[in-house]
Amino acid sequence: MLTKFETKSARVKGLSFHSKRPWVLASLHSGIIQLWDYRMCTLVDKFDEHEGPVRAVCFHQQQPLFVSGGDDYKIKVWNYKLRRCLFTLLGHLDYIRTTEFHQEYPWILSASDDQTIRIWNWQSRSCVSILTGHNHYVMCARFHPTQDLIVSASLDSTVRVWDIAGIPGKPGGLRKKNVAPGMGGLGGGEDHHTRNPELFSAGDATVRHVLEGHDRGVNWAAFHPTLPLVISGSDDRQVKLWRMNESKAWEVDTCRGHYNNVSCVMFHPRQELILSNSEDKSIRVWDMAKRMCLHTFRREHDRFWVLAAHPTLNLFAAGHDSGMIIFKLERERPAYALHGNLLYYVKERFLRRLDLTKNKDVAVMQLRAGPRAPVYSMSFNPAENAVLLTTRTHILDNSNYDLYQVPKESDSQNPDAPDSKRSAGLTAVWVARNRFAVMDKSHQIVIKNLQNEVTKKVSTPDCDEIFYAGTGMLLLRDVDGVSLFDVQQKRVLGTARIAKCRYVVWSANMTTVALLSKHTILICNRKLERLCSITETNRVKSGSWDDSGVFIYTTSNHIKYALTNGDHGIIRTLELPVYVTRVAGSSVYCLDRQVTPRVLTIDSTEFRFKLALVQRKYDEVLQMVRGAKLVGQSIIAYLQKKGYPEVALHFVKDERTRFILALECGNIDVALEAAKALDDKGCWEKLAEHALLHGNHPVVEYCYQQTKNYDKLSFLYLITGNIAKLRRMMKINEIRKDYEGWYTNALYLGDVPERIRVLKACGKTSLALLTASTHGYQQETESLAAHVEAGSIPEPLPSAQLLQPPIPVQPMDTAWPLLTVAKGFFDTAVASGKTASGTAAAMAVDDVGDIAGDGWGDDDEENVEDGELQAEGGDGEGGGWEVDDDLDLPPELEGTSSAAAGSGEDGYYVPPPRGHPPTHGWTQRSQLAIDHVLAGAFESATRLLHDQVGVVNFEPYRDLFLSSFAHSRTSYPGAPALPSLSGYPARNWRTAQLKDQLPAVGMRLSNLMDRLKEASQLTTAAKFSEAVDKLRAILLAVPLIVVDTKQEVTEAQNLLRVCKEYVLGITMELHRKTLGKTAPDDLKRSLELAAYFTHCELQPGHQILTLRTAVNLAFKMKNYKMAMSFGRRLLNLGPRPEVAQNIRKVVQACEKNPADELAVQYDEHNPFTMCASSYVPIYRGKPEVQCPLCGASYLPEHKGITCTICCVAQVGKDCIGLRISPLQFR
Repeated sequence: MLTKFETKSARVKGLSFHSKRPWVLASLHSGIIQLWDYRMCTLVDKFDEHEGPVRAVCFHQQQPLFVSGGDDYKIKVWNYKLRRCLFTLLGHLDYIRTTEFHQEYPWILSASDDQTIRIWNWQSRSCVSILTGHNHYVMCARFHPTQDLIVSASLDSTVRVWDIAGIPGKPGGLRKKNVAPGMGGLGGGEDHHTRNPELFSAGDATVRHVLEGHDRGVNWAAFHPTLPLVISGSDDRQVKLWRMNESKAWEVDTCRGHYNNVSCVMFHPRQELILSNSEDKSIRVWDMAKRMCLHTFRREHDRFWVLAAHPTLNLFAAGHDSGMIIFKLERERPAYALHGNLLYYVKERFLRRLDLTKNKDVAVMQLRAGPRAPVYSMSFNPAENAVLLTTRTHILDNSNYDLYQVPKESDSQNPDAPDSKRSAGLTAVWVARNRFAVMDKSHQIVIKNLQNEVTKKVSTPDCDEIFYAGTGMLLLRDVDGVSLFDVQQKRVLGTARIAKCRYVVWSANMTTVALLSKHTILICNRKLERLCSITETNRVKSGSWDDSGVFIYTTSNHIKYALTNGDHGIIRTLELPVYVTRVAGSSVYCLDRQVTPRVLTIDSTEFRFKLALVQRKYDEVLQMVRGAKLVGQSIIAYLQKKGYPEVALHFVKDERTRFILALECGNIDVALEAAKALDDKGCWEKLAEHALLHGNHPVVEYCYQQTKNYDKLSFLYLITGNIAKLRRMMKINEIRKDYEGWYTNALYLGDVPERIRVLKACGKTSLALLTASTHGYQQETESLAAHVEAGSIPEPLPSAQLLQPPIPVQPMDTAWPLLTVAKGFFDTAVASGKTASGTAAAMAVDDVGDIAGDGWGDDDEENVEDGELQAEGGDGEGGGWEVDDDLDLPPELEGTSSAAAGSGEDGYYVPPPRGHPPTHGWTQRSQLAIDHVLAGAFESATRLLHDQVGVVNFEPYRDLFLSSFAHSRTSYPGAPALPSLSGYPARNWRTAQLKDQLPAVGMRLSNLMDRLKEASQLTTAAKFSEAVDKLRAILLAVPLIVVDTKQEVTEAQNLLRVCKEYVLGITMELHRKTLGKTAPDDLKRSLELAAYFTHCELQPGHQILTLRTAVNLAFKMKNYKMAMSFGRRLLNLGPRPEVAQNIRKVVQACEKNPADELAVQYDEHNPFTMCASSYVPIYRGKPEVQCPLCGASYLPEHKGITCTICCVAQVGKDCIGLRISPLQFR
């Protein structure tokens, strides 16, 4: 038995497979119905409306329905798409044992402990017929797959076969009477139908046969799918086989072997087998012809209750005491071997040969009869045209292999049946032209010749499986991995670690090998040196190497690819698993589980693109880019991740994506083109920032012009020494009446008269006067003094000096010089046919046109100056040669000539990429919030805290974030006159490489424990407000620590719980102290809060203090019964002797009158938690919501508020939970 999927739950009493989807329904003894996806191993949904155990469940074959029956006497019909119960059928008077949909009619069949069987019409929602006759519980009732028959089993020791052809309206009018048009009324809600036919009416259904033979009650009965046979299982521990015809039925034979009650029994849908399970904790498989037990599968502690078979696949399910298992009886992987274009495979006791090029499939020979088990593996020898077929049985020691000589010519209609040489052995593989290796049952390896004679024995390391590895080589599998063994030299040449390797796939040239285990693929070279490893969540089924060196493999539901550098991805989805035999171009040749050859077409563009990129075949990459067959965003993300943003840049059409990629790879020209197309202020600002880093002043200038950022533009002209443009900026600010900008430009230029003009223009006459007198402008001083009141003129400083900016030694008219590097392949290829215009040229054009439109330089003097410059530039030739440089050439030619003139090579310059700081990778490698904080990514850190522990108020985290970020780096001096350099301490520096390091965390769990001790001391000293502040600080700090072990994770969670209990208790006590001392309601509330405080989980010393407070308060308010209870609890904690003596006196006084004068809302015997908002108890079983961070409980009406304990998290938010360790993400 091969277990494919297993669940853990309450006892499973009913099972049903979906006919098309990989789903199985399981009804539990706890009253829940579970819907599982057995391929993905996930719980899809659960349905919980039955009261008590659900014993029966069944899918409809076409509609999105299933039916269930339980101990609440109800039959419920559900729609799994709507995820609710559509209606309930009422009528049975006791437990319902089985329910089933009819294959064709809109009927439901149900069997019940009320000794009846009922047929319901689920479209009209009425009972069609009641079958009576059994005189004990009816344990099972099943429809016949094709005939109008029902078989039922009862605890009255009989099996009955019912003829339902006599139901009124059957056969001609049955559908007209019972089938409503379409879906008939499935949209209704809960509709309880009690209209039933006569309980003992005649003529509905008749008993055709009563099968008597069992000594005790019969638990199950079932029809054979095609033959007139019935199988039954009983409490007499026997499985009986019955045959029937139109007139009678008789017992054929009995299968004995179970030693407890037989719970369920069924025929195998496609083989001559019987399956049964029992309360003896076993599943047995019987040969239907010989009536003998073939296999027995046992569980240690769980009794089996039910069996189910998939309608089309070779899958079975069995329900037991602690869940269910889905299993296969035998391996379905076909045995095959590939040589060139010829595929040899075994199907139905024939060896067949398929020519993949001609698609010609012929039977080569008939195989010798052997055990029932299918052929496990095949090894083909093309030199001798011989084949080794290994067969493994349920008992491995009985495994054997056959050596066949394949006939050169044979009749495909009547193939030969040559003799084989059969011997015992677990595995047989070829190691040379005329030698093969055999592993026997003792795991020893022997070498044999073509006569099946032992030539020598080979001593090898311990191994449990051998695989083919080329001439003279074997791959030996042990527990830890696989070893490459040289048979001649008898030594191990290499090892690879992989757990439980199942299959080995060599490339055509034997240079690479893929080792496949259940969920892992390890790709190695010829020496078993690891190239990459890939882990899958689904089971890996098969694989084959593409001609280009890409490994194509299949899982349970996908065809995928893997490159030798570790890149992998999905090619297409599969409905059912297939086994790849060969990959040629876009065709995948494979075998399905029915051993039928199939050819699947795949799109190989994605993995061929990645392979060409890895192998630097850029011409192929360019061809694929121009073909535009690639999925955009995934490929762009891949290229960015792998460090090829410049490649992605050349085939991205979206301008915003082009802009981002261009900035990333430092291509300012492309970024400028994209920014012009987008014309977005944010893009211009980003481009200006990056261009400034590259020293590209013309682009920066243009960006500032587009955003009208005059201040930055003026400063740019100042630092680049462009005095002329700075004066122009001053004129523009004057025209715009921007006095601040005008004055700033005058300061930059050191122009004192202009500053005086600005101050006069804006009405600052006294400041203008002071400026003029300070700098010695007597004429201006005298003219301004007349406009200023006497006595308000300040005296200038006698030592004042003119702050004159230094005159630029060499104005920076061009961008910074760049490193000269050869232009990349893609730049050259893509740029061909396009205009190659430099950034400076673009700036010169735009400098006139765009600025003029915005009022830049609206000055006649500028036009004159520009005209003079143009005239000066045009007099150079003197008219001797009639050379005209202003020809209207096509842009393509113009770009080509300028490029050629600039350089002897291509003349292009690509700036080196800017590196990333270590913090860049912290956020990508870690999902812990503190790592994002230390990297300065506060936004992603807050998002993680929100998703993990529901934080919505981040203001309290501000100081924590800033202090943690400040601790994330060290600083040390670099070269003189340069800024300090930063270092980044790593917490995993001992084990990780530089690229995998994560930041050191300053706050540890031990630090928080020390702070908890301080808070405890403050609590003892009754400094409650300070204690609450410290405890809340600890609560906030816990999500920002990193721990390494599961034990530390548990300790951190306990720390949260302790802080929560203390904060809750102390805030209740602080609230109690604000209450009045005279009003009866205040006194009553004060006593309640003191009582609640005693139930907070505090340290014993603090618990004693809370109990002492409660005792005193209760005694003063004459609630002697409460005071006595508190006193006894206090004495159990072992207080100091003097305290104990005083409390005993109080208890003795209370025992004389054990009564309470005040009725308070407090029940110490009913466990409760406290609502942290309203301070009222929430007793066990009542609804409550919790804070996802600290775990404080609240009444449901407080859902959505900010927690009053931690003050940051949202109450009732659904979160994934606290994450402070990498172990929690595995």
